[in-house]
Amino acid sequence: MEKFTKDIKDASEITKKFNEDLKAKLPFDDDVDFKEAQKGFIATDENLVIKVDDSVLWDLKSYEFLKGDWQPTVNPSLWRQAQLNLYSGLYKVQDRIYQIRSYDVSNITVIEGDTGLIVIDPLVSVETAKAAMELYYKNIGKKPVKAVIFTHSHWDHYGGVAGVITQEQVDKGEVEVIAPEGFLMAAVSENIFAGNAMTRRANYMYGITLNESAQEQVDVGLGKNVALGTTSLINPTKTIGKSGEKITVDGVDIRFLMASGTEAPSEFMMYYPQFKVFNVAEVVTHHIHNILTLRGAQVRDAKKWWKAIDNILLTYGDQIETLIAQHHWPKWGNEEIVDMLQKQRNAYKFLHDQSLRLANQGYTPIEISEEMKLPKTLENEWHLRNYYGSFNHNSKAIYQFYLGWYDGNPANLYALPPEKAAKRYVEFMGGFEEVLKKAKKSFDEGDYRWVAEVCKHLVFADPNNKNARYLEADALEQLGYQTESGPWRNNFLVGAAELRGNKVPATTDTTDALISMPTELLLEFLGILIDKDKAEGKEIRLNVNLTDRNEKCSINLVDSVLIYRMNYQDESPDIELNVDVSTLVTLILGQTKLDEVTSDESKVKGNSEDLKEFLDSMVGFDSGFNIVIP
Repeated sequence: MEKFTKDIKDASEITKKFNEDLKAKLPFDDDVDFKEAQKGFIATDENLVIKVDDSVLWDLKSYEFLKGDWQPTVNPSLWRQAQLNLYSGLYKVQDRIYQIRSYDVSNITVIEGDTGLIVIDPLVSVETAKAAMELYYKNIGKKPVKAVIFTHSHWDHYGGVAGVITQEQVDKGEVEVIAPEGFLMAAVSENIFAGNAMTRRANYMYGITLNESAQEQVDVGLGKNVALGTTSLINPTKTIGKSGEKITVDGVDIRFLMASGTEAPSEFMMYYPQFKVFNVAEVVTHHIHNILTLRGAQVRDAKKWWKAIDNILLTYGDQIETLIAQHHWPKWGNEEIVDMLQKQRNAYKFLHDQSLRLANQGYTPIEISEEMKLPKTLENEWHLRNYYGSFNHNSKAIYQFYLGWYDGNPANLYALPPEKAAKRYVEFMGGFEEVLKKAKKSFDEGDYRWVAEVCKHLVFADPNNKNARYLEADALEQLGYQTESGPWRNNFLVGAAELRGNKVPATTDTTDALISMPTELLLEFLGILIDKDKAEGKEIRLNVNLTDRNEKCSINLVDSVLIYRMNYQDESPDIELNVDVSTLVTLILGQTKLDEVTSDESKVKGNSEDLKEFLDSMVGFDSGFNIVIP
């Protein structure tokens, strides 16, 4: 993928001072995390670059600059986290439990059973998961995989499964696939219905088009970054739906605590009593997490989150000797683990309660976020820093969870669209040149937040004015250099790059994901493709027989909406389709030509012009839509 390179600036003197002042305030002499991140190290690939042909999917070597001295273009606290996430390779957690870290944004955990292996969360891509397991096999020895466990429904915890096991092994009963209840629905739907917008925003969040350097992408807080490559999914053979459920897998006892609705819609945590190890999945990590991720998703429940952590303490708090997660490094020692869990719990409850306290006093989301600072008893805990989530945007998410997007001010109920408002703002503020002059003065004074706000209106009033675009880019860049959050930094820097004219990247093809979706979810997605103007006045009825799934359904286009019914067929449809799901998807996406299907009478019955009109009513998405310019 082509990377951004254009017109990058250095840290301003104001930014340097900001970062140097922060460096003086935080307890950088505390090196416990560095010791624990390296504990149990066995081996790694010193030149960790994973490729397919000429395509680089994962390149840890590009982060070598982090081994040098801190650079003032990076918040010093984020620099510390970026250094910790640089430790990679195979680690022994304790007897029979291993982790492969920094072969992707997440960890693979491997537990040795009596006769084989239990593999937990096989990363984002098939290629990185395969490389990680090869490292394990090379240093520990190869045994058959007896079970794969998905802790939750985010793709960095299941996407590489085909690099670990095959569908054939599952079909033969050689491997069990275990996941939380609701996993499949959450996994296939979360990134599809709003997938185009999420993918575009994910580039901002993860800085995928940024280079790895002290002036660009350094970390995402949760790990280095998300690997590229092939994603896969193998359906679970067993699901867990209740806390307290117990199973034994290849001689390993596993007890489950549910955490669905916290970090993911479908998620569980696990205790392994014979090892006194608790796997917290992604509910507790070495930072504050997202109540609402910046790429976009359903808002998470902060109340469920703190209660899930408290449930660990209530159920196993006196037993745990080792705490592992599917990101970052472990924590050892019961006293230390309990202290971390209590403080994480308290931080999420503080976020929840204080956000609602201020909301009930009439504060708006932005006002609440300005007030949201941890109490002094928690503010210096490294594992509560804003590396991935932030107290600022999490408090806004809690407001949204309870009260929605509207802040209660009628002036915001029917606001003008950005382009119309921008032109009027600029006119009211004295015209383009006057506003630009004042904004430049504010930039020189280090008021970067205000410069970004003002220049946003200038750019939306006249996107072709390079002076306005470059000044906003300069302000966003300095904000990126100052922020402690990896995703905030990436958002600021990608925005700056695109304002400077760097090319917006193309997104990934979702065809395979659509083909693998359950039919009802696929039909829901097709309704999102209906263009109301192109569908205006059309009434078309289809009966669809999916030959490879032995499923029947009806699809009616009426009133510019797609109405479907599963296990139902109209008595007199305009069209009857007899195709497999792959043909249906590629036909709708325009990858299969209409005449290739209509020429076969066994596949299509009815008026082919009706089918053409139906297909023409569905329009794909612009994968590179504008964000920082209109």
